[in-house]
Amino acid sequence: MSSSVQLSTSSTRWDARLWGVLLTVSVVVGLDALDVSMVAVALPSIQAELGLSTGALQWIISAYVLGYGGLLLLGGRTADLLGRRRVFLVAVAVFALASLLGGLVDDGALLIATRFIKGLAAAFTAPAALSIITTTFHEGPARNRAISIFAVFGASGYSAGLVFSGLLTQVGWRWTFLLPVPIALAALAAAIKLIPSYSPQTGGGYDFPGAITGAAGSLLLVFAVVEAPEIGWAAPRTLISFALALALLVTFVFIEKRSKHPLLRLGILRSGPLARANLGGATFFGAYIGFQFVVMLYLQNVLGWSALQTALGFLPAALIVAFGSPRIEPLIDRLGTPRTILAGVVAHVIGYALFLRIDEGSSYAGSVLPSMILLGIGFMLAFSSLNIQATNGISDDEQGLAGGLLNTSIQVGGAIGLAIVTAVLTGNSGGATGSAALLNGLAPALTVVTGIAVISVLVALSGVVGLRKAEARSTVAEPEFAAAE
Repeated sequence: MSSSVQLSTSSTRWDARLWGVLLTVSVVVGLDALDVSMVAVALPSIQAELGLSTGALQWIISAYVLGYGGLLLLGGRTADLLGRRRVFLVAVAVFALASLLGGLVDDGALLIATRFIKGLAAAFTAPAALSIITTTFHEGPARNRAISIFAVFGASGYSAGLVFSGLLTQVGWRWTFLLPVPIALAALAAAIKLIPSYSPQTGGGYDFPGAITGAAGSLLLVFAVVEAPEIGWAAPRTLISFALALALLVTFVFIEKRSKHPLLRLGILRSGPLARANLGGATFFGAYIGFQFVVMLYLQNVLGWSALQTALGFLPAALIVAFGSPRIEPLIDRLGTPRTILAGVVAHVIGYALFLRIDEGSSYAGSVLPSMILLGIGFMLAFSSLNIQATNGISDDEQGLAGGLLNTSIQVGGAIGLAIVTAVLTGNSGGATGSAALLNGLAPALTVVTGIAVISVLVALSGVVGLRKAEARSTVAEPEFAAAE
């Protein structure tokens, strides 16, 4: 790493500047996560004031997911090629500007456009932020500790967004768009002062054909997944979108195989830990986002809770993540990421299975809270470990790529998980929103959520088996080396 200001992580105590770098990039990623959910509770107010149809309304959320999930890979590689500090600063500035415009516009189409731009900006800030951390903190305990703190902001941002949206909507829906502006500007000022200048990757060209086909294929895939529950999975437009996305992504792979300076070096995918982190992250978040959607409907439409009460219902999980994640690093160092991930995903499976008991007479303390506690524990254990596993052993000039791959898997996995759960819920409830109809659809939807989570357990188990084999080989090799001496 080349920098204008050298930051040392060799000692156990970090100086104020090092803490400042870590907290600055963590706040921005937390802001990205917060913005995904903060608009949710405000949607009815937005619809009433701007006169949007239901189809247009869902695009206020989907446009952000489209920009974020569709361009993460491009964002990560751009950080490697152009310099992670430069990309981070530009993306944060764009995010702040789009947030300001979103709070001022009076046209639905313009509002949706600002949401897409914010998602696009987040697609560049998230991998750049992770690569800043992984190239600033040495691999091992220092990096594990830093990523654990980083994970607090990312994992709890979504839940915090729900609480903020419930509070701000009482004042006016525009405040859910305006709140990120001063936070983003403060983070931008801190980043300019604190984050050192990194030398971008040199000696390479730019893979424009790969960037175009990869970004277009990713965008079209996320677009198809987001639209499918609304227009039908077998609708001609859905099938055509999936077919075109597949064709673009296959073309992207062929281009990358032949490019002298590929956007995605395909050899990075041969890393077993990286591959498991991506597949595990996709299924882990796919199950969680689907579960969160089901619980929101249950609490509001079956139990009759307000939007703010519903948001506060998720608070125990967020508090566990916030207080536990900074303290998880010693456990990761002791057990290794595969075992810690396994413990986290098992906690989620149990939490989802427990929720299958719900009915219209269930209490929060007896039926909902146990699952929330297990979800918080699962996030605390798995989220940091997935980030560490995805970036360990990756060279500095590909840290942005590794971060982009992981975040792409998380976003696409969440979109696919939500789409599947929504389809199952709608199919079994007949599309009705009444209490009895929703209860008919909740059990099948929760069963699907639990099944997706079980896949994440199987992925984590494969990592533990591989770790045990490596440990066994190491144990056998040590006596042989000693005998040779």
